[in-house]
Amino acid sequence: MPELFRMFGMRFFFYSLEHTPIHIHVRNADGFAKFNIHPHVLLIEAKGMKPKDLVLAEALIIERKDEIIKRWNEIHIK
Repeated sequence: MPELFRMFGMRFFFYSLEHTPIHIHVRNADGFAKFNIHPHVLLIEAKGMKPKDLVLAEALIIERKDEIIKRWNEIHIK
């Protein structure tokens, strides 16, 4: 499972055999979340993560959206 980055106790990653649309998984000590990336960042699933952590995760994803899309394409488009 390719990890993109870790920040503020959260791990941002893809699974190796992912499906479209482009999305990213986030995990911390409390739970997990999944965000669609394209065409815009959107929370699509969450369990256990505190609302403030979801807001922070979304802000980090928006900030690094271009990098995430680039890595997705490197890993998943052959």
